[in-house]
Amino acid sequence: MSDYCEDKTFCKNDFTINCLPKAEYEKCTFMSCNFSESDLGGIVFVECLFENCNLSLADLTNTALRDIKFKNCKLLGLAFHNCRKFGFSCEFHSCILDYSTFHGIKLRKTYLKDSKLLETDFTGCDLAGTVFKNCDLKGTIFNDTNLEKCDFRTSTNFYIDPEFNKVTKAKFSVYGLIGLLGRYNLDIS
Repeated sequence: MSDYCEDKTFCKNDFTINCLPKAEYEKCTFMSCNFSESDLGGIVFVECLFENCNLSLADLTNTALRDIKFKNCKLLGLAFHNCRKFGFSCEFHSCILDYSTFHGIKLRKTYLKDSKLLETDFTGCDLAGTVFKNCDLKGTIFNDTNLEKCDFRTSTNFYIDPEFNKVTKAKFSVYGLIGLLGRYNLDIS
């Protein structure tokens, strides 16, 4: 395979057996592929779609993710903070991102919909303008995080301390106030 692959569809490939070749993949689609614990280090993905894939515990060291869409994917324990920072851009629809880490990544205006983010770490991230639509954020870590203009109105189980995060013009529903006031040990009913 050459170092460049464009407009190709990979369907039901098991990349735990035969590794995805190191290359640049542009406008490619990965359908129902298994990348679990695979080495994706150094690979460049541009405008790619991952649908119904398992990327849990894959190595993302120096991986480029530019304008990537993940749909119905299992992304457990991914160290997104090891990816290349330049051009990093992803959307997540109906994904499981439990125990993943985005530490220090710039994710402005990212879109996360119907996803589960149990104990996901956003410490030091710039998430300004990000939409968390119908997401379960139980145990998710927001510390020194820019959450300005983020939309949390339809998400649940989050805990955000406004004293340690930037929350100017962030949107919350009345039901989400407990997630903002948790440190004060108030009885809100």
